[in-house]
Amino acid sequence: MPITSTAGSTGVSILISGRFDFNQNEAFRKAYESHPVGTSFVVDLARVQYVDSSALGMLLLLRKHAGNTREGVTLTNGSKDVMRVLEIARFDQMFRILSA
Repeated sequence: MPITSTAGSTGVSILISGRFDFNQNEAFRKAYESHPVGTSFVVDLARVQYVDSSALGMLLLLRKHAGNTREGVTLTNGSKDVMRVLEIARFDQMFRILSA
């Protein structure tokens, strides 16, 4: 399964595998929409092989759902290529990013 989510005491963890692109839109939305607005999320990118602009848009929608703050969503464990895309998009200013 390319996207799974697990709720815990400190928020929701979302694990994405494979290509993170528009084909994952519905599954990604389902991973967070059932949780209340303002919930904290950790998105684990360790298994992501590819990120495109639609994935960046999906992350921005998640940020809005999480309360539209930098602290609401943490992006973790991205590969060098994924981290480079996030850096170019200046996501470090909108999200908390932790490298592997």
